[in-house]
Amino acid sequence: MSAAEPVSDKEADLLFADLSAAPAVVLAVSGGPDSTALLVLAARWRKRRRKGPALVAVTVDHGLRPEAAREALAVKKLATSLGVAHRTVRWKGVKSSTGIQARARTARYDLLAKEAQRCGATHLLTAHTRDDQAETVMFRLARGSGIMGLGAMERLRPLPDRQWLVRPFLDLTKARLLATLAARRIGFTDDPSNIDPKYTRVRWRVLMPSLADEGLHADRLATFAGRMRRANAAIDTLVGGVIHRVTAPKAGVLALDAGLFAELPEEVALRLLGHMISAAGNEGEVELGKLESLVLALAEAVAANARFRRTLAGAMITFAQDRIAVERAPMRRNQAKKPQKLRSGD
Repeated sequence: MSAAEPVSDKEADLLFADLSAAPAVVLAVSGGPDSTALLVLAARWRKRRRKGPALVAVTVDHGLRPEAAREALAVKKLATSLGVAHRTVRWKGVKSSTGIQARARTARYDLLAKEAQRCGATHLLTAHTRDDQAETVMFRLARGSGIMGLGAMERLRPLPDRQWLVRPFLDLTKARLLATLAARRIGFTDDPSNIDPKYTRVRWRVLMPSLADEGLHADRLATFAGRMRRANAAIDTLVGGVIHRVTAPKAGVLALDAGLFAELPEEVALRLLGHMISAAGNEGEVELGKLESLVLALAEAVAANARFRRTLAGAMITFAQDRIAVERAPMRRNQAKKPQKLRSGD
């Protein structure tokens, strides 16, 4: 097997081409190999151009390891040598061990987005690779994700406040990024949590070589994810074609003709009802497994012309007289007794 080839300047020009008109771009750089390669390749790309976005490398110090501050300084030194501005932002607050990686990831994106907004950047770049994509597919498959989840990561995803998350390396392997750094003799740091088996993603990483031996390698998993995204887009188009049939006969109530619901393909009906529940409810995202159970029960009720009433995700779903109605669920007794805590931003 031949050694991985470094990413060429010509390839980098293509990877970053759609960012040329952006006023500023934030690069998420932890100091690990992938993000260090992102910093190096983006800096070299920008230097080859007469005009282009301002680059700002941002390092998030989660405050979980004493080495993090030193690593952030190393990133700053490299960024400065490349002519890229650098900022370190810190995750503050109490950090319990339960679900720490997921919460740290959420905090990291929040901090990066805020920093991007502060410096006028329209795009936030991360260094996720094809290997990360493959791990994400397996991770979500094990969790029982549907078509939408199995599409895994997209190269371009909209964020709030007119920002975009960009993953320019999704079609590159980690080995090629390592080769790129080796060719330029640029060092990087290794976060010990990336090899700690107590984390689910790390255990999947250990399994990936064995899966590859059976043909389930990163390229094939990434192709599968692309096909899932393609299928997902087709289903979304079908949902968009019927969502206008949802009516609002009175304030706070969404209604759908039960005959139309019965005729729809199951996945389209599922998503359409999910949209209605999300719009009417007040408990956030609708869990797929619970939504599937509800839609199955509702379909049986419609077929039997039997009355139906159930709540899910803070919405009440009823069926009677050929109409499916979705509205805000009545407040439960324990909710009425407890004072509501103010959320950030209220």
